[in-house]
Amino acid sequence: MLRPEKMGRVSVTGSKAVLDDVVETAHDLNLLHLTEYDGGWEGFEPGNPSEGADRASEALVTVRSLESVLGVDESDAEGQPVLPDDLYAEIEEVREQVNELDDRRDELTEELRSVAEELDAVRPFVQLGIDLDLLDGYENLSVAVGEGDEAAVRSAMVDQAGVDKHETFASEEDDVLAVFAYPAVDISDALVGAQFTAYEVPELGDDGESVSPDQYVQQLEQRHRELQSKLETVEDQLDDLRVEVGGFLLAAEEKLAVQVQKAEAPLSFATTENAFVAEGWLPYDEYVELAEGLQEAVGDHVDVDLLEVADYNEEGHPTDSEDVAGGAAGGVGEPAAADGGEVASDGGRDLGRIAEADVATDGAGADVAMSHSTPPVIQDNPGPVKPFEALVEVINRPKYSELDPSVILFLTFPAFYGFMIGDLGYGILYMLLGGALMTQFDSDIIRSLGGVGVLAGFFTAIFGVLYGEFFGLHQLGEIVWGGSPPIHKGLIPEYSDYALGWLVLSLLAGILHLTIGWIFDFYENLSHGFKDAMLESGSWLMMMFGLWTWIFAGAFGSAPDLIYGADSVFNGQPFPLGFTGFGPTVGLVGLGVFFVGLILLVAGEPIEGVEFLNVLVNVLSYTRLAAVLLAKAGMAFVVNLLFFGVWVTETESGPAWHFGIDHSPQYYLEQGTYHGHEVTEVMFGGLVHGGIGAALGGIVILVLGHLLVLALGVTSAGLQAVRLEYVEFFGKFYEGGGDEYEPFGYETRFASDD
Repeated sequence: MLRPEKMGRVSVTGSKAVLDDVVETAHDLNLLHLTEYDGGWEGFEPGNPSEGADRASEALVTVRSLESVLGVDESDAEGQPVLPDDLYAEIEEVREQVNELDDRRDELTEELRSVAEELDAVRPFVQLGIDLDLLDGYENLSVAVGEGDEAAVRSAMVDQAGVDKHETFASEEDDVLAVFAYPAVDISDALVGAQFTAYEVPELGDDGESVSPDQYVQQLEQRHRELQSKLETVEDQLDDLRVEVGGFLLAAEEKLAVQVQKAEAPLSFATTENAFVAEGWLPYDEYVELAEGLQEAVGDHVDVDLLEVADYNEEGHPTDSEDVAGGAAGGVGEPAAADGGEVASDGGRDLGRIAEADVATDGAGADVAMSHSTPPVIQDNPGPVKPFEALVEVINRPKYSELDPSVILFLTFPAFYGFMIGDLGYGILYMLLGGALMTQFDSDIIRSLGGVGVLAGFFTAIFGVLYGEFFGLHQLGEIVWGGSPPIHKGLIPEYSDYALGWLVLSLLAGILHLTIGWIFDFYENLSHGFKDAMLESGSWLMMMFGLWTWIFAGAFGSAPDLIYGADSVFNGQPFPLGFTGFGPTVGLVGLGVFFVGLILLVAGEPIEGVEFLNVLVNVLSYTRLAAVLLAKAGMAFVVNLLFFGVWVTETESGPAWHFGIDHSPQYYLEQGTYHGHEVTEVMFGGLVHGGIGAALGGIVILVLGHLLVLALGVTSAGLQAVRLEYVEFFGKFYEGGGDEYEPFGYETRFASDD
């Protein structure tokens, strides 16, 4: 689980005469993650694409463009249509149909836009009520129409040089004005100074007919309706065409994608005039299947060798890949060094072995890899852990040499989330929501999030049972635990000690979580030697344990009472463990360990010494677990308080709050006592007890309020838990940056094999 699947580097060497058969077979097997030839071998050049690659690539681009224009998606697939013999001719025919309709759609859309702009331009003239032909074409008058303050415009006209007379006509709304000035002079500067925004008078043609703005608007609106109707017809035709050819396009896309993939594969190969060499990675256990498949296809004309196994040393730490001996020419044998032992190797590239193929051996004896690729990563986790790989990949896929933290997320993230929400009702809803995401969506990332949601909901439900809560109500505790659930959230004053207890337990959870992170880092650094591991990782562990041991020993009297002393949360407040803190001697030893760790840290990497307080700050970050717990509990409490109302009793441990479910809070106040405890006050009477109108409003508040708490649970508890994983935990050991395993091949879903 913590390590990826073991990968092997494979070399496939053969005659160019069988190159196409090798490509075809390797593609069908869908096992080999090809690596690119980097040009480092003398006498070898990158291969050339096969004949027809350009045509297939162009057709693939065309098909994908057609799918985009038509809006084709997977729902348009109908079985696996048998593609025509002349696929390119069929694609061209569809392209012509689609382009014709798409061009027509673009024309109509542009006309509609133009008409809409004309409508927007003429509407101000409708408000004026002046025929459009009266606003233009004068020799001795200057005319301007626009928006502005009439008084300011009139004043500007009075001050305008050369204007003997002027007149303004204003609409009743929107400050639309028509300004006439005699004689014809340039009045634009004066109008700008009056903050007048001019409109261009629409052109109505050369027929000379007088047209009112209202009539013109009606003409434009009629034209707009006609164009809209034509556009809808074209859209319907495109939709019909999508239904007709959608399945064909999906199948053609797959067929062409396969052709392009095969045709361009030689670009990754190292080739000479007569030979080729291909390299790639595949799961170590699949080597024999690849070799047997190629042998069956081309016999002794190809040589398949396992060059190396990306493995770990006897202690399990990542090491450089180990060379292994290749199989015999064209044969299949068990790869040597399966147990990680060192085996000499000739690199598996002696093309002279393939004598039957008359392969030239010029430059083929290279002992170096044809590329400096790293093994791709296949995360090796059991089914329940798989969804959490998606959370890891949000940061980055783990390197092949790194420990995969997915299993730790599987163990800690749902527990953090469930602890913070802790409610059976919310947990059930989260599980249902997660199940819907898993079953109703095809996206791998969404399905993975659904799996995470199901497990987070399960832990939320488990903690909800332990807290005795169902949508914030405590009746579950009455039913399951007889009124005394084993733990409480600490919101009610009667159980307020739990709030402090959760703060301290959050600190311990942080120490444990960070310990795992630094142990992972220590383990990975052991590949560089025990000294480096101690300086880089062991120092942090010593500092954290030493500092917190000192704090739990009183920290020279500065530690808070909830951690140290008779009032410690582990001394019966609320956890009856009898622990009042470590002794002074233990504390001094812890402080000494802290300083030893600090010295080691500075000795290994002096610049990291400035971050020594991370062992305090990072642990304190985990108190957000308790904070969110109380915040979500408070929100649910307020929602229920508004609907049911709350009444208060006085107990030996402090005030206890009760929801008015069976009777109104006022009823209990009038009774005076409840189970021997005095009822002291009514916190709120409850909308459900305030009449029909109040009850109906209360139902809305109850439903919307709990939905809000449900949603905020994701955005608060979820994000806070993720933050602790990504920032505090991952930051201790994880870098990421591994390559995804992408085998050469294509699993068709829409194209028929016929």
